[in-house]
Amino acid sequence: MAQRGYQVTLVEKRPDLRKVTQDAGRSINLALSDRGLRGLRLAGVEEAAKKQCIPMNGRMIHDKAGNTFLSPYSGRKDEYINSISRPGLNMLLLDEAEKMPNVKIIFNQVCEGVDLENASATFKDFNSKKEIIITADVIFGTDGAGSVVRKSMFDSHKFLFSFSQQWLSHGYKELEIPAAENNGYRTYKNALHIWPRGEDMLIALPNLDGSFTVTLFLPYENSAYCFANLTTPEMVHEYFNKEFPDVVKMIPNLSEEFFNNPTGPLGTVKCSPWNSFGKVLLLGDAAHAIVPFYGQGMNASFEDVVVLDEILEIYFPSQPSQREGVDWGKIFKEYEALRKRDTDAIADLAVDNFHEMKEHTAMEIFQKKRKLETAFEAEFPQDYYSKYSLVTFRESIPYSEAMKRGRAQDKAILNLLDDGKMTDKMSLKEKLELVKKETEAILHDDEVAFG
Repeated sequence: MAQRGYQVTLVEKRPDLRKVTQDAGRSINLALSDRGLRGLRLAGVEEAAKKQCIPMNGRMIHDKAGNTFLSPYSGRKDEYINSISRPGLNMLLLDEAEKMPNVKIIFNQVCEGVDLENASATFKDFNSKKEIIITADVIFGTDGAGSVVRKSMFDSHKFLFSFSQQWLSHGYKELEIPAAENNGYRTYKNALHIWPRGEDMLIALPNLDGSFTVTLFLPYENSAYCFANLTTPEMVHEYFNKEFPDVVKMIPNLSEEFFNNPTGPLGTVKCSPWNSFGKVLLLGDAAHAIVPFYGQGMNASFEDVVVLDEILEIYFPSQPSQREGVDWGKIFKEYEALRKRDTDAIADLAVDNFHEMKEHTAMEIFQKKRKLETAFEAEFPQDYYSKYSLVTFRESIPYSEAMKRGRAQDKAILNLLDDGKMTDKMSLKEKLELVKKETEAILHDDEVAFG
């Protein structure tokens, strides 16, 4: 909006993280991929962001015996995801926004509520407790999964607002594998590490300083090991020694970190409409919070900006002075009509991928499927994209289309493998043609079924 000439007031609940160190233990590392990079490209900060990135070429799977194997994300050499620090990226974006003369940033302001019809919001200063009211032409609510802007819509009786929030039975806890001597890495640097254990899972993402941000996903209760019963250092070490013995050696302060860092919930938020009275629009997690298992939460939010900007490009005159008659309500409705089916799709895919990561990655038939898909992509890079590649690396394809085709491909390959219809005698090209034929049959059946 600032690039388009508008006066922008950015109001932030937290203090300026460039001046105040934030609490640790609350942030899952961010996985930046093509859809997110496209958004950063619009803001002119893509190359600066890439300097903070560590490429991750695939999933490094760890079994209980300490054996590992790398499952590439793609058979194409130039396709990978990036580990990036959440504070580092935030600082970069704040620095860039602050350079713009028509952007004003106010920190430490807690939103108390929004007057939707008049596009005004009440804020309380976190330190002084003084309240201020800020009025604008339009409000963009990008205040996260616990959005106060969304709650104001929910509480309104002047239009019909639908809302759902679904929690996983698992929570997460962040730990750290510290850097080795001279900022070395204690395990392979360029991968997203996964310790899949069926019900539980540990993942680790690399940081520039040689450390890894480790996240434990564990049931809250009703399991042999869960957050409800891991209440002593002895229990924590017993659990890790049994399930993740190679990790114990890499986290010297395991029990201290476990008990000092908070346990966070994992949930999905869906709602509609995203706009009210043509004056307020929800974007990002405020509109569609998702669980982190496809690495697409931030990427989907940045893609929101890309999609909205494409619509603004159609409706906005080039000069701000000519924009008095802009119909924001029409723009917001068109944006939601175009975008919501895709954010619903990535929300569902993220839950699917939770089960895939903690269970399926360790299964032989799944590993066969991934090896076959990687071979297809390496040998026929223009003819085949796995579901993961469609979601992560093909930003020109909407999430909803990636989900539909990707699920059909997965079903086709698993069916063919399970039925023994792909033999060693067949060439890779013959296998690909068989998968394509089966995929199209499944897509056709789905169209007939759901018409």
